[in-house]
Amino acid sequence: MAFWQLTVPTSPETSDGLTNFLWEQGALGVVEEEAPAEPARLRAFFSETASSTALLGAVRAYCASLRFLGLAVAAAEPEIAPLLDAAWASAWQQSFPAREVGERLLVAPPWEAAALPGHRVPVIIEPGRAFGTGHHGSTEGCLVLLERALAEGPVSRVLDIGTGSGILAVAAVKLGAGSVLAIDVDPDAVAAARVNAERNGCADRIEVRLAEPAALPVAPHPVVVANLLTHTHLALRPVYARLVAAAGALILGGILADEDGQVADALAAEGFTLRERLVLDGWSSLLLGQTRLPRSLP
Repeated sequence: MAFWQLTVPTSPETSDGLTNFLWEQGALGVVEEEAPAEPARLRAFFSETASSTALLGAVRAYCASLRFLGLAVAAAEPEIAPLLDAAWASAWQQSFPAREVGERLLVAPPWEAAALPGHRVPVIIEPGRAFGTGHHGSTEGCLVLLERALAEGPVSRVLDIGTGSGILAVAAVKLGAGSVLAIDVDPDAVAAARVNAERNGCADRIEVRLAEPAALPVAPHPVVVANLLTHTHLALRPVYARLVAAAGALILGGILADEDGQVADALAAEGFTLRERLVLDGWSSLLLGQTRLPRSLP
């Protein structure tokens, strides 16, 4: 035995928090799995040197704290089991197969890069701590809407807020954007995005910064994409109004399907009109157009 596999039932409102918690416990990899008629779950892999008892105890305590906060936590208990080295590699790699997205994109991990077909635009992403592999409904929705926005005509620059793995920034360049500014507040995400930009041959056209969007001193961009959560989108309404150019496009992801109405309504007050709504696996992505001149930086 070389690894532990910890399986934790999850829900849309607890998945991100649980994923971060598992990384903090020393996970070597975390996979989110969803299947029709089956509850969602996380599979996390740990070194054999980790205490299985301590891991289970820590996860149970964390889930109890989520319940105390009033969040919906699955009733099923977390489980832990040993994995052989070969089984770990197989479980990890089988969780990230190459995936066709939209009309042109093909998102794939590095171990499949050599065998990819040539009829689609490849986006090579290393699964890791930073969010964004193209297999989650929110990321896929943003990719599809980004492809459609960039197909409308040449775009000189794109702003990617909360870049995570850098998947949206890489896709923007591969789809024809002149340059991309990708920002995140997580140093792990910044490092991952830079590696993935290099891996895709896009590093000369993607600038990755550790930065907060609210104080970003840049000119408005023709296209802005942000794959964040609903409460963050609501908080960033005036920031989006400043950072999206007149007649520009704003693409938002990470919104539960029953929450997208309040996001669209809130952005309407900032001069945005809803152009398209795409729902995948219970996650909504929105394409909005800016009808006002951008605000000035305070």
